[in-house]
Amino acid sequence: MCRYWGRVENAPWWLDYVRTTDDYKNFVLRHFIRDYIFQHRLRYMVYLRYSQTTKSKFLRSFLKLKMMRLGRKYGLEIKTETQLGEGFLMIHPYNITIVTGAKLGRNVNMLKGSTVGKSEGKHPGIPIIGNDVYIGLNSTVIGGITVGDDVLIGPNTVVNQDVPSHSVVVGNPCRISHRENATKEYLSYKV
Repeated sequence: MCRYWGRVENAPWWLDYVRTTDDYKNFVLRHFIRDYIFQHRLRYMVYLRYSQTTKSKFLRSFLKLKMMRLGRKYGLEIKTETQLGEGFLMIHPYNITIVTGAKLGRNVNMLKGSTVGKSEGKHPGIPIIGNDVYIGLNSTVIGGITVGDDVLIGPNTVVNQDVPSHSVVVGNPCRISHRENATKEYLSYKV
């Protein structure tokens, strides 16, 4: 029980924190404070989730300012209008960009340098990413495409076409291979 937020399990950032720490059963306030101080990804997600849910314009502006400062320092560009599913996790959170309006499902991992972007080219629009997706180091998902559930996107991959569920995607141009449980060993602490 946390005095500020009521039951901590109801906080909008809770499932993101669980994906980071696997702290499901025992919420220890001092562990959270330690992680909050030393992990900028946790601070950024707390600011983002509260700015998405608060009704106070002043608080939303304050949280966006905090996000902007962290974003400039670490290269994080995720706007409050982005629809992130529960359990979003940034691993090595530097230079991660998600375009405004993108939709990401549950249990999505993004690594350093990855981008989810808009395109006006062959597939104009904004990507929709399913559940249990792992987006590797320096990878780009671009255009009005759909990435299915349980998809592993390898490092330095450019994804500019639809990807079916249960797939591994590698290379530029991307090559898609079917594999059941593609992200089983890559996604931990699913919510």
